[in-house]
Amino acid sequence: MKACRAGGVSAPGSLRYPAGMAAPENDPTAPKGDRAPTPAATPPAVLFDLTGKRAVVVGGTGVLGGAIAETLAAAGAELIIVGRGEAAGNEVADRIKAAGGSAAVITADATRREDLESLRDQLLADGGPPDVLVNAAGVNAATPFLEISDDEWHKIFRVNLDSVRLACQILGPAMLERGSGSIMNLASMSAEIPLSRVFTYSASKAAVLNLTRNLAREWAPQGVRVNALSPGFFPAEQNRDILSPDRVAAIMNHTPMNRFGEPGELAGAVLLLASDAGRFMTGTNLCVDGGFSAMTI
Repeated sequence: MKACRAGGVSAPGSLRYPAGMAAPENDPTAPKGDRAPTPAATPPAVLFDLTGKRAVVVGGTGVLGGAIAETLAAAGAELIIVGRGEAAGNEVADRIKAAGGSAAVITADATRREDLESLRDQLLADGGPPDVLVNAAGVNAATPFLEISDDEWHKIFRVNLDSVRLACQILGPAMLERGSGSIMNLASMSAEIPLSRVFTYSASKAAVLNLTRNLAREWAPQGVRVNALSPGFFPAEQNRDILSPDRVAAIMNHTPMNRFGEPGELAGAVLLLASDAGRFMTGTNLCVDGGFSAMTI
C-alpha cells in the first residue's frame, strides 16, 4: 500500500484517516518509539504490561493509593510509594515484594514543594522520571457550610489540589522532556456533581478535574497523558468518619450495585489509564462507581 502524503487522499484501509478523506496539509509525522502506533491485534497481556516502567504513587500509603500501587506493581512496574507515613508505606511495599514485585518508599509531604523537589532529585539520580505518576493524596470533612473554618478549607484544598499541582509542576518537566508518560489524578464523583455535606472536598475535587483537563490539553502534543480517576464510594480513612447509618442508606439507594466498592476493583481502570491500552486517552474522567453516576430516580 502506498503511503498517503499530506494534502493527498487516504488510501483505502488507512488507520490514520477514513478512505477518501483528505489528510490535512499539516499532517503530523507518525509517532515513533514509545509513541509509535500499537498494532490492533496486540495481545492483552502485552497491552497492559508495565514491565520496565517506573511508577510513582503520591499518597500510596492510603487505602486506595496502596491498592493502586499494588496493581501497578503486579503489572510489572517498579513502584515508588510516596507519603508521610513511613510505616504505612512499608506495609504496602512489603505486600508488593511478597508478591514478587519491586517497591521502595520515600517519605514526603505531598503539600511541600521542597519534599517533592527532593523526590524528583532522587528519581533523576536513580533511574529517571516516572513513566506513571499517580496523585492520590486526599482528605475530607463533613462540616456544615456555615461552620467551615478558614483553616479547614485551606487544609483540604492544600492536600487535595495543591499536592496535584506541585507533583505535576515538579515531576512533569522531565516527563515532557522525555516525550512520554501517564499522569493519573484521583478526582471524585463529587467533581462533576457535588455531594451533600462535603462542601470543601467537592470544590477541591472539581478543581482537580479542571486542572486535569487543562493539563491534558497542554501536554498531549509532548506525549504526556493526563487523566482523572473518580472512584465511587470506597470506604477509606478520609471518608470513614462521615459514613453514618443514614448516609450509608442514602448511598446504597443511589448505587445500583447496592454495595461499596473494594479497593481492588479500581485495578482495571488503573491499568487502562497507566498502560499502552489507554494510549489515546487523555483528559478523561474515568468513573468506577457501581452505577452511581447513572442513577437519577
